Order: sequence, then structure tokens, then C-alpha cells
Amino acid sequence: MKDKNFTGIPKELQPWDGFNRDTQSVKVSVDKRRYGKNVTIIEGIDPKLENVDDIAKILKRKVASGGTVKDGKTIELQGDHRDSVKKYLDEMGFKTEVV
Repeated sequence: MKDKNFTGIPKELQPWDGFNRDTQSVKVSVDKRRYGKNVTIIEGIDPKLENVDDIAKILKRKVASGGTVKDGKTIELQGDHRDSVKKYLDEMGFKTEVV
């Protein structure tokens, strides 16, 4: 949101100034679904600051699995990919926590 000034508020008073990837707390967890399938759930990425669909696309390509974005803010990947997702999110600059 660095260059997006759609409010007319001066840059010094913008409320999102100072928020970036390292201040967001991203939680990575695994849920067991029907028929014993595991799903990796990534929560905490702010959809106002980041394009969650692009991040999901990158993560799906990196871990070689399918997945989706739920409610525009939660990423679900098929399978248990906690360690690799944490590594890739850390490389992207997010502060991650594995639950």
C-alpha cells in the first residue's frame, strides 16, 4: 500500500503507514479433514496490505500441492506442509508461527 493514496489523507497521517510483512503475525497450522486428509491452514495475512491470492499461488507452486483461499484471507493447502510453508513465508519476510 506504499503508493496507493485513495483516501486523500496526507502520507504522514495514513493509518497503514508502518505496517509491513514483518509486523504481521502469520499462523500456520494443520487440520485433519474427512477421510484422514490433512490440510495446512495459513491465517493472519492482511488482505488489505497483501494480495492473498498471489501468495497462495506462490505457495502452491513451491510445495507442489493444490489449495484455495477461503473468505479472502485464509489459505488452505492440501497436505501437511507446515515446515516448508514456514520456510517460504520467512523468506518472503513474514513473521510466522507454527501452531
